[in-house]
Order: sequence, then C-alpha cells, then structure tokens
Amino acid sequence: MFESRVQRFRAFRPLESPAEADHGTREPRIAGMNIAFVQSTWHRSIVDRARDAFVARWSELGHDPAGIEFFETPGAFEIPLHAQRLARTGRFAAVVAAGLVVDGGIYRHEFVASAVIDGLMRVQLDTDVPVFSAVLTPHHFHEHLDHDAFFTAHFDKKGQEVANACSATLAGLAAIG
Repeated sequence: MFESRVQRFRAFRPLESPAEADHGTREPRIAGMNIAFVQSTWHRSIVDRARDAFVARWSELGHDPAGIEFFETPGAFEIPLHAQRLARTGRFAAVVAAGLVVDGGIYRHEFVASAVIDGLMRVQLDTDVPVFSAVLTPHHFHEHLDHDAFFTAHFDKKGQEVANACSATLAGLAAIG
C-alpha cells in the first residue's frame, strides 16, 4: 500500500536537474545529503531563479548538486503536501520550497501565503526533516519589466540565502546528533 502511494507520487513530474541536463548522467550522491527542491509553476521564469541560485550556491558550499531532486507543483498552495510526502520518504536530509504568491486583486493571496508557510513549518516539526522556504509574497507585484527585473534578482538572492541556511542547519543538526 505505502509503496504504491510512493510510486504514484514519484510519477508527479520531477524536473531534470542541471547535472542531468548538461551531462546526461548523475554522479553518486553523498549519503544523507540528498535535498528535495519543490517549486510552484506560477511565475516560473522568476521562481526558476531561486532554484538555479540554490544549486550554484550549494555547489560553492562544497555539496554535490547531483544530490538535489527537483519537483513541481501547480501553485504554492500545493507545496506543503508535497514537502510532507517528500520528507516522509526518508530519502532527503532537507526539503526546500520556492514559489511566488501574488495579489491577484483579492485578498486571498495573504491567506495562501500564511497557509503555505504554516504548512511548511508543520511539516518540519512533524517529520523532523528541515524545510526551508523561498516562498515569497510581495506587497506589490505587477507583471511589467521593472517588477520582473526586481523579483528575478530578489529570487537569485533568496536561492543563495536558502542554500546557506540549509547547509548551516544540516551541519548544526549533525553536530547535535
């Protein structure tokens, strides 16, 4: 029963990693350092920047980027459930979430953002697997060149910051035992 649920979940569109895209193969993973990276597909061109910056910084920190597995969700609201399923597999040392929740003209974006962040916190406390968030909710976002450029740069920075936090947290937890 559990295996069939895992197989169904694994069928959910994992992304090709940069290592696979460039070389067609993956290097062996470092035991215990596999990372799940879950991102929403809304505003993909912006959110992809967090993913790319995370991978680059993770490598700079001396970790093997081949140990990162990539997953997509339709929107940010679905990220906590995927994070929970990934954390419960026991395959990942951490889960990283990335998404952009914007004001679509009604107030639900604040509720969505709160639900996502609360859900991610609950996942890490319930599973004992660290969960990191690069899910952002800007006060103002409009689809024009100025905002696109600003948030693209901002997601670059957030990807680097979440890689730093993930690396430091995993080292700290390893020291605790």
